[in-house]
Amino acid sequence: MTDYLDFNDDYDSNNSGNAEFTQILQKNINRRELIKKTAGGAVALTLAASLTGCSDDDDEPNNSDNPTPPSTEPDLTAKPSSLKFKAVEKNTLEQFSVPEGYEFKILHAVGDPLNSSLPVWDENNIPSGISYERRVGDNHDGMTFFGMNAAKQNYDATVSDQGLLVMNHEYLQRGDLHPRGNAFDPKDITEDEALREIYAHGVSIVHLKKDPDTQAVSVDLDSPFNRRITAASEIEFRGPVTKNPTLVQTAFSPTGLITRGTINNCGNGYTPWGTYLTTEENFNQYIARQTEDDAGDVRDAMTEHAISRYKVSNKASGYNWQSIKAPTLSSVDMFSRWNTAALADTAQEDYRNTINTFGWIVEIDPFDNRSRPVKRTALGRFAHEDCRVSRAIEGKPLAFYMGDDSQGEYIYKFVSATNWNPSDINGGYAAGDKYMDHGKFYVAKFDFNEATGEARGEWLELSMNNPKITSYEKYQFKDQVDILVHARLAADAAGATKMDRPEWVAVNPENGEVYVTLTNNSQRGTGHAIDAANPRQYSDDDDATNRLSGNINGHIIRFRETGDDVTATSFTWDIFLFGAEADSIPGVNLSGLTDANDFSSPDGMWFDDRGVLWLQTDDGAYTDTTNCMMLAALPGSVSDGSVQTATAGTGTQKTPMGAKLDDSKLRRFLVGPAGCEITGVTMTPDYKAIFVNVQHPGGTWPANQAENLISTGRAYSRPRSATVVITRKDGGVIAGESLETPKA
Repeated sequence: MTDYLDFNDDYDSNNSGNAEFTQILQKNINRRELIKKTAGGAVALTLAASLTGCSDDDDEPNNSDNPTPPSTEPDLTAKPSSLKFKAVEKNTLEQFSVPEGYEFKILHAVGDPLNSSLPVWDENNIPSGISYERRVGDNHDGMTFFGMNAAKQNYDATVSDQGLLVMNHEYLQRGDLHPRGNAFDPKDITEDEALREIYAHGVSIVHLKKDPDTQAVSVDLDSPFNRRITAASEIEFRGPVTKNPTLVQTAFSPTGLITRGTINNCGNGYTPWGTYLTTEENFNQYIARQTEDDAGDVRDAMTEHAISRYKVSNKASGYNWQSIKAPTLSSVDMFSRWNTAALADTAQEDYRNTINTFGWIVEIDPFDNRSRPVKRTALGRFAHEDCRVSRAIEGKPLAFYMGDDSQGEYIYKFVSATNWNPSDINGGYAAGDKYMDHGKFYVAKFDFNEATGEARGEWLELSMNNPKITSYEKYQFKDQVDILVHARLAADAAGATKMDRPEWVAVNPENGEVYVTLTNNSQRGTGHAIDAANPRQYSDDDDATNRLSGNINGHIIRFRETGDDVTATSFTWDIFLFGAEADSIPGVNLSGLTDANDFSSPDGMWFDDRGVLWLQTDDGAYTDTTNCMMLAALPGSVSDGSVQTATAGTGTQKTPMGAKLDDSKLRRFLVGPAGCEITGVTMTPDYKAIFVNVQHPGGTWPANQAENLISTGRAYSRPRSATVVITRKDGGVIAGESLETPKA
């Protein structure tokens, strides 16, 4: 999520009153071992499914008459033993910086065409709003690379030379998007501008090709796979809400079985069967709630409580798309649906339920350009920042871990009722029905015993079986559908721990441990009490305005399910890293960060299948010293550290912390241009090309690094969000230097 870091702004809508609170993959390995020891991602299982002649007996000897001798060459795709690339120095330049020996190209930027028949983007002749239905959207965010089998035209997790890059577009730089530039005023938005904004949201699917020798990446503009899913696309509801759709019925879909659009797509995820998961985060900012009556849209007390927990106030104007009353380029409901006020006699005649149609996990099959995407309602509705699937182990359920990005919100998981079967790879939406429509939905509660140093957590079930939910006074839940639509309220009732803005989630492929970034929280220690899971409250000594306080720099929490079983209702936890400036006081810089690896406000995060953790920042507290960045890390495991003492206002707070990492285990890999957030990260399966996004850069980037442009376009004086691909100049494996034989 883009973090404006306005520490005077009350970003919290949670008034519930709840407490605040192995090793390397071997070359000679059989199919069962492969599934056990790799990430539960798609790569491991696709490889496992493709292995032939592998015994189901873990102990079966090799009976070959001519056994292949073990290779003496190092496995360059194994997990690095240490990080050897030269750390990129902190800087505030208007440029993109990578380590020595690496190079980058700007693959595409907002407005670039996804079809060769469209003209290139030109800021002196900004393309029409309608054309953005086939152009790259704005403010690139989470993304995933899906390798493609050229013969079958479907997903193949082993292929690196071509595939589909699927990415989110979170929100807009409205002054840079439109022909009138900074003269744009949402109060008099035009139909063309509203359409450009609606279509610039959502998801892009882009067919890429990579030269296996040079590693050069290009966009195939003539591919039939290139397409957009936008804030206007038709999307199906599936899962429990379809059994009682009264809360999502609208004039567009009186049955409540379909809806239109996905919005504020921030973090992401991907499934072991080869589909993309996009998340709908702060959708509330787009939605109006307006009537012609001076009193506005006043409803009963419980409905008001529910709407307020999702941050849509009476008389809200949203993005003002609803103001287009007599469109000539599109239908009236393209715009009227953004007003969630009750204006007619029934919900089937107006858009009072628009608010309930957003805030879901949306599944997209990149290889299926005929079917509608699907909103998976069993995973609950809130400001979804991210969604990561557990390791996919044959015969075991899958868990989907999610964060709700707002101050004082919660961490959730959904556990499938169905056990994973690798035969479902390339199963598309039918596989999604199988694993994402039925299961149990939970929220996390963290606890810490200072006397024993034991850090435990509990998964609280969000269902009508929970008496705290059925007896909740602030909202009377009718059924499981009501719980899912109003997941925040159910979590309030259950007694979950309020966290410091849960954002991206990552699952360690080596041990299944789950990491969650907690970006920051200005209310920690004031509106939100200190606890061991959110232990710091302090002020920034470098800030002359004294506006920065609370948990300024954020931290990363991690947990391990009891028995390594995703169905467990308990876990152990610690804090992996504390964001901090290198020169912070000891009670703040608990992780001992140095100039080679200090950071603030962790946000995007992803494990590659080797076990390297990539960590991105969305910062407003340290930008006087450095732009936002991405670091690489080689983590240990939960409980590998010790109990530490954090600065908590005028007092202290004990907290369990992971082992400190020196700069051989945590190192800055890149720094973005001034004004930007670094968002989204994915790799080709051969680990030779890594993709990141640069969101809302300042100045004139990327035009000022024109020698790196693959992206088309002319007259670049406007900054543009863009996707960057990074490779090594020698064609080697990203961050794999420690595995290579030194050159003589």
